[in-house]
Amino acid sequence: MSVRPVDASEVTEWAGEADVVVVGFGVAGACAAYEAATTGASVLILERAGGPGGASALSDGMIYLGGGTGTQAAAGVTDSPEAMRAFLLAACGPAPDESKIDLYVGRSVEHHDWLLARGVRFLGTVDPLSAGPSAARGEGLMFTGGENAWPFDELAAPAQRAHVTQGTRQGGAALMAALGAEAERAGAEPVYGVRAERLITEDGRVRGVLADRYGQRVAFRAAGGVVLASGGFVFNDEMLSSYAPAALRTRTRLGTEGDDGQGIRMAQAVGARVKRMDSLEWALPFNMARGNVSGILVNALGRRFVNEDTYMGRVGQAAMHEEAVHLIVDEARYDPAALGTPASAVAESADELGAELGLPAGSLTATLAYYNEHAAQGEDPLFRKRPRWLTPLTGPLAAFALGPRHFPHCVFTLGGLDTLPTGEVLDQDGDPVPGLYAAGRTTSGVAARGYCSGLSLGDGSLFGRLAGRRATGKG
Repeated sequence: MSVRPVDASEVTEWAGEADVVVVGFGVAGACAAYEAATTGASVLILERAGGPGGASALSDGMIYLGGGTGTQAAAGVTDSPEAMRAFLLAACGPAPDESKIDLYVGRSVEHHDWLLARGVRFLGTVDPLSAGPSAARGEGLMFTGGENAWPFDELAAPAQRAHVTQGTRQGGAALMAALGAEAERAGAEPVYGVRAERLITEDGRVRGVLADRYGQRVAFRAAGGVVLASGGFVFNDEMLSSYAPAALRTRTRLGTEGDDGQGIRMAQAVGARVKRMDSLEWALPFNMARGNVSGILVNALGRRFVNEDTYMGRVGQAAMHEEAVHLIVDEARYDPAALGTPASAVAESADELGAELGLPAGSLTATLAYYNEHAAQGEDPLFRKRPRWLTPLTGPLAAFALGPRHFPHCVFTLGGLDTLPTGEVLDQDGDPVPGLYAAGRTTSGVAARGYCSGLSLGDGSLFGRLAGRRATGKG
């Protein structure tokens, strides 16, 4: 499908006109539409589905906020902008976008309060051991980026920053119910069943969107600007093959069919540049059963490659390019039901287990001997796993194959359009493309490569707000 722009002179009829046209009604689109509408601008939201939500509504509803929010204070969590910034600079690298991180941290408390004012609810409690959010268990704040594990616990004081949206088990549904309703109350008008295909330009400026509605080509005019908030490209195999081929190794992709990269391609066709298109969030959720953290993860050489007690996204990043991944546990931690997969091998000794797995002779035995010697002393010299999870592993032993062919590795894209923090899409020279703005996973946001659960909803909602206001000319 062509994404070449259409000149406004070729449009014979406009299906709708507004000051701002927003493409996508997920968290970024809803926030952009709300902010644009509150300035008095007329706003149209083009959404390919039959209602608001997108991938945001399917999420657990975690929003990464910190620096001393009211919810953190209610839970007794001590945090500061300095600690949050230090952590994000380290965790989102290498080479994170410092301007976006600075703005994100600086506006975090204000954004938290803005969300509360829009009807989003958080709970001022913590569950430090939880591996996944559940409003039913009363979880309000969580560690979701390895803040309390090495090496980050040595860089900044750990603080729970993932704020879990309350209201339903899938907090994202409650989040989008609130933000979608707020956008419409502010005056934004959604148009459903519309798939954006091309941008419309006039004298070098983006002036609208050409779309498909039930098989008919329709055009929408934007007097001020177009905001692209249509998601990433994890469901576009051709784009993945070109930019992030590692994602093709797993069948577990997070998002919706709308995450097909169309918004990115439309913008590229008018000269927009992209950034970090190879970056992926890659989560390996072996630790949903917390006892597994006391096991060890080894690769095809029988060697450990990560501290098992860190964020599942950091484990996944480390495992992404490994030829094989095996979880090794002893009898006390043998729980196939918790993993949802049978053991790939069991044996009385490390030598026997390594042989069954086809590891180099003696490699697993050496790895376990070194690990057990130090675990008995509450130490992990290689990866500094915390003492609470350090227990010598002795026979009988079991191994679980956790490579992407055997176990869900959950992935979505982090790269996208290069934008200013205020939403302007940049061209190949680093100048704003006139009339074009973007936010959310359509852009390269706070996360350069490393990720923390809650950042997509966090930077999508904050930078969506800024993009929507900037598109009106009043931001």
